[in-house]
Amino acid sequence: MDADGSNQRPLTDNDACDGAPFWSPDSTRIALTSAFDCNPDSREIVVMNADGSDQVKLTDNDVDDYLSSWSPDSQQIAFASDRDGNDEIYAMNADGSNPRRLTFNDAHDHMPAWSPDGTRIAFGSDHEGFRAIYVMDVDGNNLQKLSSTRAGENCPAWSPDGTRITFASWRDGDGEIYVMDADGGNLQQLTNNRFADEFPAWRPAVKVASSAEAAILGDTWIRPTDGLGNTPLRDR
Repeated sequence: MDADGSNQRPLTDNDACDGAPFWSPDSTRIALTSAFDCNPDSREIVVMNADGSDQVKLTDNDVDDYLSSWSPDSQQIAFASDRDGNDEIYAMNADGSNPRRLTFNDAHDHMPAWSPDGTRIAFGSDHEGFRAIYVMDVDGNNLQKLSSTRAGENCPAWSPDGTRITFASWRDGDGEIYVMDADGGNLQQLTNNRFADEFPAWRPAVKVASSAEAAILGDTWIRPTDGLGNTPLRDR
């Protein structure tokens, strides 16, 4: 749809359950998660052109491959998969070739987010028994935990300049959006309501306006990162 919610049109039309779309940085393609039998435990990664044409299934197996993230140059895709017995972070070329495993533990690792400079990947993990935000190099090395609460945190998204990460947290009893520096410091809460706010995304940087603005896609609202005011793109 257009940015104001108008001109809505379907991009997929099949018997599968399609969701979690992500634009490629060059705006030419969309990666999504598709369950061809609507089985949530057997999803695949699909890529298509921005108009919905030329849909290609990049993964094809009986396990769960889901929640992808493009590299900044649109040449690679990170995703979560349980192909080796539990959910881990993987990466592959944008055509599905050269899949490789990046995390190796007994934790539930998912929701990868590629940094704008292409050097790191943030993700959610219950590596220490509770879900928190972690970051690692793109080869899986230099793992670092950025959040410390035991309440549960997920859905990391990098700012366009790579200096901050916004994410969802349940530290206050329900899902709210927070932002922090890329090293985990300077934590700030952005939303405070009775709804579950999840899956934040940053507006791309533009010359005429500040890049410090995040769109809360779960509720389809836009809120500046200082937490003041919000503008609905559609009525609740």
